Amino acid sequence: MYYLGIDLGGTNAAAGIVNEKYEIISKASVPTNAKNGVDAIVANIAKAAQQAITEARLTAKDIESIGIGSPGAVDPENGVVDFAGNLGFDHTPLAKLVGAYFPGKKILLENDANVAAYAEYMAGAAKGTRDSVTITLGTGVGGGMIINGRIYSGFNNKGGEFGHIVIERDGWECSCGRRGCWEAYASVSGLIRLTKQEMLRNSKSAMWEIAKNDLNNVNGLTSFDAMRRGDHTAIYVVERYLRSVASGLINVINILQPEVICIGGGISKEGDYLLKPIEEIVYSEMFTKRSGSSTEVRIAKLGNDAGIIGAALLNA
Repeated sequence: MYYLGIDLGGTNAAAGIVNEKYEIISKASVPTNAKNGVDAIVANIAKAAQQAITEARLTAKDIESIGIGSPGAVDPENGVVDFAGNLGFDHTPLAKLVGAYFPGKKILLENDANVAAYAEYMAGAAKGTRDSVTITLGTGVGGGMIINGRIYSGFNNKGGEFGHIVIERDGWECSCGRRGCWEAYASVSGLIRLTKQEMLRNSKSAMWEIAKNDLNNVNGLTSFDAMRRGDHTAIYVVERYLRSVASGLINVINILQPEVICIGGGISKEGDYLLKPIEEIVYSEMFTKRSGSSTEVRIAKLGNDAGIIGAALLNA
């Protein structure tokens, strides 16, 4: 049995065929071309899907169902994206539109962060658990919850906006309009902001050399790379960033008490440089620190494939 998953992003629509072992056997990616409107986006989703089917040497008849992970506020029950600004979706019946390219095929729709969490639960770092949370540290901070083996997103499908927990009252302004949100500090964007701020305070930091003396070259790796060289300013940046990440994780753990909380996103590739300090802070400060059963913090396993796998398995 084969399932097709689509990871829809602002830049590309990626599609993949997933088998019963939850393995991707083929993939394809097509530019989203969001600027050309909804019809163009849907056509490109269908194009990527068909390419993945062809690459796997299958036909549409071999596909059990098609799942789509979309950014924005999603209504899974009705197959509608209520709003996704970067794609121009406004109460867009995405499942129905994609279904027109695959008559008779079951089309499922879910938020992209939720499908990533579902993928980690089904086939990744949270496999074997009942309750888990996956946090993605990227341009923003995304999150998805699995409770009793099912995606949970509240009565209105808008739950899981963990990035907008406030960790510093009246702190840095967030894209949502509030101040002090976790996203403003724990996202890669927040890390870059902090890195630049501290570079400007110390002109001798090794981060300047790594960035080729240009703040425009600063990225999420700059401070970590300089930290490994023993640069004191970079060490401060990384420690402050990791404390911000840990602060939000502790809040999520104290509220939900999942068995596992997974950390994903590009910055998670730092591995133990990220995980070990965060574990130390979380395990020493969370409410259940004296309990015999506490949430385990893990690095997410599936990387960029999580969106495809999670979307594909929505009907598994």
